[in-house]
Amino acid sequence: MNAARTALIALTSSALACAPPSTPDPSALEGFADRMAELGVPGVSVAVLVDGEIAWARGYGLADVESGRPVTPNTLFQAASISKPVAALAALRLVESGQVDLDRDVNAYLTSWRVPDNAFTEQGPVTLRGLLTHRAGLTVWGFPGYGPDEEAPDGPGVLDGRGNTDPVRVYKAPGESWQYSGGGYTVMQQLVADMAGKPFAAVMREEVLDPIGMSRSTYEQPIAPERQDDIATGYRSDGERVPGGWHTYPEQAAAGLWTTPSELALYAREVQRAWKGESTRVLGEALAREMLTPDADDWGLGPAISEDGERFRHGGSNQGFRCTFAAYIDGDDGVFVMTNSDSGSELAAEIAIMVAHAYGWSGPRAE
Repeated sequence: MNAARTALIALTSSALACAPPSTPDPSALEGFADRMAELGVPGVSVAVLVDGEIAWARGYGLADVESGRPVTPNTLFQAASISKPVAALAALRLVESGQVDLDRDVNAYLTSWRVPDNAFTEQGPVTLRGLLTHRAGLTVWGFPGYGPDEEAPDGPGVLDGRGNTDPVRVYKAPGESWQYSGGGYTVMQQLVADMAGKPFAAVMREEVLDPIGMSRSTYEQPIAPERQDDIATGYRSDGERVPGGWHTYPEQAAAGLWTTPSELALYAREVQRAWKGESTRVLGEALAREMLTPDADDWGLGPAISEDGERFRHGGSNQGFRCTFAAYIDGDDGVFVMTNSDSGSELAAEIAIMVAHAYGWSGPRAE
C-alpha cells in the first residue's frame, strides 16, 4: 500500500501542477496504472472543484476494455446511489413552491400508487422528510438492476414487487430509526412524477439538470441508444464485462443517473451557492440550509453529512460501477470520482483522500 499511496500522491500532485493541455508526469501515471491494475479497475474519472470552479478533470484507463476506448472527462458513468442526493432536489423544489409539505403523509400527494397502510403506519405517516433522510421505515435497501434480457417494471411495478426485488413496504414505525432505503427514494420518485404529471426523467431534466448545467447527464432508463456515444462499460471484480455493458434501473431516483464527475461538481457547486444565498436556480437559501443540516444520524435531505458537519457527500454502487463525492458545505471545494468496476470503491476512496491531502482540506479523511 505504501507504493500505491506514493503513486496516488504523485498523480494528484502532478495534476495540480499542470493545466490542460499539459499531461501528468508519465512516472506518476505508470504508478497509478499499476494501482488500477492491482485493484482490477479498468477506468476512473476524476474532477476537482476549487474556489467554485472545476480546477481539473481527467480520465484514466479504459471506458471499454474490448474496444480499447479510453476514459475522458466526458465519459458517462452510472452514478448509482449518488443519484439520490441529486434527485432529492426535484422533491425539494416541490417543497419550495409550496406544493408539498415535508412532514405531511406522502399519500396526500401520490396518485398512481399509495403506501399501503398497516400497523406501523397507524403509529405515524410516511413523510417526504422521512424518505429523504432514510427514516421512513421502508424496506428494500438497494436494487440489482436489470440485464439486457430482463424486462424492467415501471415505478409502481417496482414498488409492488413485480420486478426482481421485494415490494416496498413499511416495516417499522416511520421516524423510529434510520435504515438506508432505496425503496424510499423510489416512493419519492413516484411522488415527483405524480405531482408533475410527467415521467421522472423529464422532470429531472427540466427542474434540476438543465438549470444546473448538467447537459450530458440523464435519468433516462434505459439510456437512449443515441446517447451511448461515450459511456463506460461496467466490469466485475474479476475483469468480466457486465452482460450488456450495464444494467437498467427503473429505480431512477435511487440508482438511475448517468453523469460525469465534472457534472456532479456542478451539482455540488449549485448546492453550495444556494446555501450561501448566491443562487436560487434550484433552491432558495433557507431550504438549501435545511437540506444540509444533519439530523441525529448525520443525514441531510438527500446527502450524508460528514467531517463534523463540514461536508456533504455520498457514495454509489451499481452493477459494474463504484463512485464517491465529498464537498464542503460552507465553502466551494469538492472531489468527485467515478469508476467502472465492482472493485472500484477502494480506489475511489483513495483518490478522494489524496486529493484532500494535496489541497490541505479537512476531509475526506483516511480511516
